[in-house]
Formats: sequence, C-alpha cells, structure tokens
Amino acid sequence: MLLLILIHSLLLSLTTRAQSTPCRTSCGDIPIEYPFGIDDGCGSPYYRYILVCSDSGKLQVRTPSGRYHVHNVSYADPHILVTDPFMWNCDDGENYRPTRPFSLDTSTRFKLSPQNEYLFFNCSEDHVIVKPKPIFCERFPERCDSSCDSGSYLCRHMPGCSFAMTGSSCCSYSPRSIESLRLMLKYCTSYTSVYWRNVGAPQPHDQVPEYGIRIDFDIPVTTRCLQCQDPSKGGGTCGFDTQTQSFMCLCKEGNFTTHCKDYDAARHNRKVHVIAVSGVSAAGAFGIGAGIWYLKKVRAKAPVTCGVQSNENRLF
Repeated sequence: MLLLILIHSLLLSLTTRAQSTPCRTSCGDIPIEYPFGIDDGCGSPYYRYILVCSDSGKLQVRTPSGRYHVHNVSYADPHILVTDPFMWNCDDGENYRPTRPFSLDTSTRFKLSPQNEYLFFNCSEDHVIVKPKPIFCERFPERCDSSCDSGSYLCRHMPGCSFAMTGSSCCSYSPRSIESLRLMLKYCTSYTSVYWRNVGAPQPHDQVPEYGIRIDFDIPVTTRCLQCQDPSKGGGTCGFDTQTQSFMCLCKEGNFTTHCKDYDAARHNRKVHVIAVSGVSAAGAFGIGAGIWYLKKVRAKAPVTCGVQSNENRLF
C-alpha cells in the first residue's frame, strides 16, 4: 500500500506540473501590452530584451547607443517616445555639451518616425549644405533635397525656450537613415530632436512640437495570438518559449501552445491517465504482494535438502 501511494503521488505531480510565467502589465504608469514584455518569455520574441523596467519603476529602451527613458507608449498609433539626455535642451542655451548620435538596431522592428525633426547647431558649411528651403518642405520633407534648412520654423521658434538663437547657426534636417545622423553630428557642434505631436485639433493646428524622439514599431499579428487573447477562450497572454522562441499562450493554469481553454481538455486527459495508471499500479502491487506471500508459504513448508533439488521441492 505504501508503494501504491508513492507511485500515485509521483504520477499525479508529473502529469499536473505546468510552468506558469506571470507577465507584468505595467512599468510605473506605462502599460505593457503585446508585442512588448518586460519579463522574459512575454510578448513577441522580436522585441525580446528591448524594454527594461528599472528598480525605480522607470521604463527604458535599449539601443546600440545606450539606454533611454521612455515617456510614453502608444498601441493605437504604434510608437514610443524617448528622450536622449545627451541632446541639447533649452537649459543649455548656447553652451553646447559633448553629445553622441542616437541609434537604433536595424535588425529590430523599430524605425525612426518621419514625424521627427532634428535641429543641428553650428554646422561646418564646408561639409554640410546649409540653406533655406521652401515653406512646403516643412510638411513634405520627402519632396525636397537633403540640405539642412536654415530657414526652419523650429529654428526661429524653439519649443519651450524663452530666447532666440542669436550667436549660433541653426538648421533643420530630417534624416532618411540613422547613418545620416552620425554624419551630420560629425560636422556640427550639437543637435536636438523635436517630434510633432498630434493633438486632434483642426488643421493647420493639429500638431504641436515637443522635444523627444518618436520611434515607430510594428505589431506582429498572428492567428494563434488572437486565439490566445480571445476572452471566450480564456483570455491568455501571448508569449514564447524562452528556449525555442516558439509561440506560447500564457495562462493562470500554465502555458499552452494554443489557448487557455485547452487546459480543460488537458486536465481531463490527465485524470483519465492517472486513474488508468493507478488501476494498473494497484493490480500490479496486489499481484506482487500475492506472489511474495505464496513464495514465503511454499518455502516455509519445503523440506531442507542442503541445496539439493528434487521433484518434491522443485518450484517450476
């Protein structure tokens, strides 16, 4: 009976064991939703190790040029807003600190938003084309050349600054790639980034300039993830296996490859399996016990022959 109890407990623990990975849904006051995750195995593997929640509850994004504080994440209009402490700000005035170019890993599904506009200061005109551009270039930069606009509206109206740039030259540039930022900063003293935030007002006052870098991202949508998130199927969290990076639906009852309602079928199968195995174990244990009892009884009645086997004491 002791052997039977041990076998039953072992089988039950093995068949009902499931790895459950809780995923945090926020970092500070910023919600964390698919495709992101701040716990390994949560979200999409395309964004693994990208976001970090610090001990103080501040969300940060990792890039090749460093870690940057995330101010906001939008999932309806997929983008994140970050600030670079090395960029120029109004408090610096005309004192330009050493800076470094912001960069993104091109292997990720991040890209610089076309709503970003970069202001460069004191650029060498021997290496950078600095000239005023037509007004329509401010709204449609892709239709204009790659020169740095010295007549930019932002250079004349620095967002949040109570002064105008007098002793320094300023020009606005919308880079087509990260490499362009590096090359520009090589020949300019400093730079800053301004993005145009939509405020929902009627045009032309539908956007206002604010300091920061807008990074757009893609949301990879799959049928399995939609099934996993479906409330009628358990409302799980989309994640992935940390070893194989294959899809996993993370549920309260454990992790599944489809959706959380699979738990009911899996639990039923486990119970049938445990009952069947327990029945076999009980029959086996009973048979073994009966065999041992029979052997003891026969050996007790058998004549002592000092090791000599005869037809009277032969068991088989």
